[in-house]
Amino acid sequence: MSAPLPSPEGQVTLTVAGGIATLTFDRPAARNAMTWAMYEQLAGHCRTLAAQGTAGARVVVLRGAGGEAFVAGTDIAQFQQFSSGDDGVDYESRIDEGIRLVEQLPMPTVAVIEGWAVGGGLAIATACDFRLATPKARFGVPIARTLGNTLSALNLTRLRAAWGLQPVRRMLLLAQILDADAALACGFLEGVHTPEALEAEVAALCDRLGALAPVTQTVVKEALRRQTVAAVANTDDLVRQCYGSEDFREGVDAFVAKRSPVWRGR
Repeated sequence: MSAPLPSPEGQVTLTVAGGIATLTFDRPAARNAMTWAMYEQLAGHCRTLAAQGTAGARVVVLRGAGGEAFVAGTDIAQFQQFSSGDDGVDYESRIDEGIRLVEQLPMPTVAVIEGWAVGGGLAIATACDFRLATPKARFGVPIARTLGNTLSALNLTRLRAAWGLQPVRRMLLLAQILDADAALACGFLEGVHTPEALEAEVAALCDRLGALAPVTQTVVKEALRRQTVAAVANTDDLVRQCYGSEDFREGVDAFVAKRSPVWRGR
């Protein structure tokens, strides 16, 4: 009997072994680009892990299947369903909720990045406590070149806290893709390792994290999270303006049609 074909919707799987929980983004044919179903599965797994607490797992590892990407953003075809700026506000709120669940896991989290971590994938990696990568890892939010949309205030705040202001400007205003060296230089990455050495480095980091005081780790994580997101400005009006623009509709249509967008500034 042949194995079942993978779902085009993709999946996020959860496995636990030896006190290490692993969340795998599994849609390699699309560079693990997230569908709505995958976001819902990620949220469900995070709720399960949070409910079990550190008695269930001492460390959570997040990684992409296939070796070519962590997560290459959100599946763009889904944006064809949007009809107004309010759809963009609702979407960013849904993403914020999913990222919050990752960020608020009580145990340390480690993102393992091979290849692309862009858009929503960069947001997920940024929500983790530590990040290890291979030299081919690439990071960015090239929406000024692709879709013409924007990010929520919370995601911008997280990116700025993790990368610093100027790298975020490069990623968003210049649509620049940053490499592993740039991510390591600003402290975003804990380390860059060859593919052959990566698994051993992930295991070593998990062992170090798992040997330390879990209550201390939990409360420090939450204290740092609160400081990062405290007094975040409400930018729903800006999100609505961007997602409601003709340029956003043009960006989505052009992306799906595999052509260059024509920006008109409205």
